[in-house]
Amino acid sequence: MQHVLTVITVVLVGLMVGVELAVAAFVNPIFDRLPNDGGLAARSDGARVLGRVMPFWYIGSVVLGVLWAASARGRPEALTVVVATALLVVSVVMSIVLLVPINSRVAQWSAGDVPLDWRRQVGQWDRFHYVRVGVIVAAFVLFVVGVA
Repeated sequence: MQHVLTVITVVLVGLMVGVELAVAAFVNPIFDRLPNDGGLAARSDGARVLGRVMPFWYIGSVVLGVLWAASARGRPEALTVVVATALLVVSVVMSIVLLVPINSRVAQWSAGDVPLDWRRQVGQWDRFHYVRVGVIVAAFVLFVVGVA
């Protein structure tokens, strides 16, 4: 059972890292280069779609980390898994406090109802997102180390 839990956790967190890294490194920069503010509509749609899925993914990853940490108690990887899970908790707190408020506004924007400072707001979201990606990459690496 422990082996299955570790594999599921590493795969789930790894996929989450891949999605979030792709958003940071590829998707949003491509959106930002679309003509006529086409990126605005794409970001707004992405905020709605991913805004529905990612909370479950993040919380599910934390829950799996907690289960793994509890089952690893007394074993050499326990501290590594606890730190990785703590980093995922940090990423959830960052999301709730820093990213979700901006994302919620972006999800409501339409072509005729966009604030003048929309580029500043999405730029701020991007900067917070880069930090969050770094945090979840670190958690993923620690989970992988915990398997090894």
